[in-house]
Amino acid sequence: MKEQEKPLLSPAAQKFILHWGEMGTRWGVNRTVAQIHALLFLSPRPLEAEEIARTLSVARSNVSTSLRELQGWRIVRSVSVLGDRRQHFESLKDVWEMFRIIVEERKRREFDPTIAVVRECLAEPDKGASDASAREKMGEMLEFISTMSGLFEEFRNLSPSAMKRITKLRGGIRRLLQVPGNVAS
Repeated sequence: MKEQEKPLLSPAAQKFILHWGEMGTRWGVNRTVAQIHALLFLSPRPLEAEEIARTLSVARSNVSTSLRELQGWRIVRSVSVLGDRRQHFESLKDVWEMFRIIVEERKRREFDPTIAVVRECLAEPDKGASDASAREKMGEMLEFISTMSGLFEEFRNLSPSAMKRITKLRGGIRRLLQVPGNVAS
């Protein structure tokens, strides 16, 4: 392949990469970051930054910034390729491990700081009746977020095979707990 030639992606791969970019924006992730992740996830081999830039038609500087962000999320890593001095990058391929890491990072970046701030708010002196109502709501929120955080801690210690078995239970959990059908129906 010539150095400047743009690698071809199948129509299905293009559709997946474009959709992953769109979904990324809905999750608060930059479109290019999400598209690079999708490309690396689909790629059967590690890719170097120039090839990523050519394939997705994005600026090399944007690729570098996006790769650093994906490495910060711990879902992309730099690898060496024999006979090539350039850095190459690959995505985690195990979707269950990737899910676990993304949820762990979101917990660390979003839940943990929120828990800390709500605790600080509740530690401040009470300022009267209107404050009591707000404090009650913050207390409920703290209990909820702390419970969900604890649930995640339990979930993250499971192996991918155990996670799969739990998710296959779906309605079985409701039956086990003898909870009536779907509340939203």
